[in-house]
Amino acid sequence: MPSPADSFYQQSTALIAATREKNQPVITALAPIIGRNLAAGGMLHVFGSGHSEVLAREIISRAGGLVCVNGVLDPTGGFIENLVGYGTALAGRYDRRYELRPGETIIVISNSGKNSAPIEVALYAKEKGLNIVGLTSVAMSSTAKTVHPGGKNLHAIAHHTLDNFGVPGDTLIDLGDGLMSGPTSTLVGGMLLNLLMLETMTWMRAQGHPLPVLRSQNLPGAIAHTRQVGERYKHRLSKQLA
Repeated sequence: MPSPADSFYQQSTALIAATREKNQPVITALAPIIGRNLAAGGMLHVFGSGHSEVLAREIISRAGGLVCVNGVLDPTGGFIENLVGYGTALAGRYDRRYELRPGETIIVISNSGKNSAPIEVALYAKEKGLNIVGLTSVAMSSTAKTVHPGGKNLHAIAHHTLDNFGVPGDTLIDLGDGLMSGPTSTLVGGMLLNLLMLETMTWMRAQGHPLPVLRSQNLPGAIAHTRQVGERYKHRLSKQLA
């Protein structure tokens, strides 16, 4: 009988493969939408509250990533993500500082799809004319009752949904005595985001657009490269470039 760790490895790697196949049509549809806007000087925005912020940061200002990605960061770390009105205020403050422009895309990450802050960020951006991508577990977002007074969960608000195919509770491994572990939302979500970024960059390159891709600052000449590719976007980035 496999150990809990072995079971998790087997099940989670199989889940990644299945999730990629099932989400490929959405990723293929999104790549030109995002790529076309970025090629025209736009930005890609991303938001995740609580632990989902780990995923949001996966594609913000990192080696091998696009420089034109910025995050709506929650200074409370998700502590008040269910305070109605907070997500709207957070998105409004971000908009005033960095701008949410019509035609741009925002990826809103919420595994449950029920919490108020991500729903309000999505609704605010939708009102501004952005393309809304929800990264969620549709199984949870379809069954967990939202705390937002609008009554809709994230997958019902988004224009496009990336489904991490996580189970309710986000854990695969039964440890006995009613205890579950082995969460999948982070590792599957990180894969989906990187697949989307690679498909977007592939589309941009195929259309002859330059790629503003960051290099590791540990490589020779990387700082000068970062300054060069980031010059066009630096007034819209929350993280200071080197």
